[in-house]
Amino acid sequence: MSSIKTRFAGLELSSPVIVGSSSQTASVSKLVEFEKAGAGAVVLKSLFEESITMEIAANDTDIHPEAYDYLAGYIGEKVLSDYLGLIREAKKSLSIPVIASIACHTDGKWEEFAKRIEEAGADALELNIMSLCTARNYTAGSFEKMNADIIAHVSRIINIPVIAKIGSNLTNPVELCDRFLSLGAKGVVLFNRFYPTDIDIDKIQFSSGNPFTSSSDLSLPLRWAGIVSAAVTGLTVAVSGGVDSWQGVAKSLLSGASAVEVASCVIREGASWISSANEGLKNWQDAKGFESIADYQGKLNADDPDNADKLARTQFIKHFSQVH
Repeated sequence: MSSIKTRFAGLELSSPVIVGSSSQTASVSKLVEFEKAGAGAVVLKSLFEESITMEIAANDTDIHPEAYDYLAGYIGEKVLSDYLGLIREAKKSLSIPVIASIACHTDGKWEEFAKRIEEAGADALELNIMSLCTARNYTAGSFEKMNADIIAHVSRIINIPVIAKIGSNLTNPVELCDRFLSLGAKGVVLFNRFYPTDIDIDKIQFSSGNPFTSSSDLSLPLRWAGIVSAAVTGLTVAVSGGVDSWQGVAKSLLSGASAVEVASCVIREGASWISSANEGLKNWQDAKGFESIADYQGKLNADDPDNADKLARTQFIKHFSQVH
């Protein structure tokens, strides 16, 4: 049978299926299940600086400022220590790569968390960088600069691979990914997902939309994986969002990705989804005569002018002209 080994962000993976950050990756017992099912790597549930801030605020009472500073420091250190403990336990229990994940909103915390995480033994660090630019005076390009600055600051102080997980709300993902590469990033995940906002028209209030992705979400990351993998050849790409079958894994690899990050399908179907996806991918490779992922990875990326034209198409004119 063919091999589904791959390499992403300098990490050797037995499978291109990486279990992405979610509530499912906050427990070592779950992580062990994912490894047994054939996951190539796991991304631990993100450590959010915002969560620490909210917990501190929830404990804020009318106390002396010095006492508050002590309380804030204690809570912050406790949350971080628990996360570092998860990394250590995961490393003891797993043989596959353990990727930590952080999301911060102040400059110094990215570096502080990154250094402590490296010391705890994580194999790589995913930087969960995403926000909405809504201020009228927010200068075009400053958001991309912020992304690049975070990568630069973290890459300078740690030696484990740095992975950028970014949103799709960018002027030019190719230019930004090229900058990431020059600043020391080893991989990029396309794309992070916004919290799905909906509106309840009966209660006249906001509500949460569907938290899970589906195959219809795959088109956007497939397009950009095909473009980025051709244009920024030194930066490995992982597709995230919309991979809900082995076919989605195959499509991502054909577009030029080295791996996929999955969460929704694992939450819905459990660890067995991973083994099914691996088996489906191997069977497809065998049927096509591919001995390894390298035989077809990027076959449909923008290196080929015909592929580039299809990936760059934005209008429906040709499609609808053929519909009668």
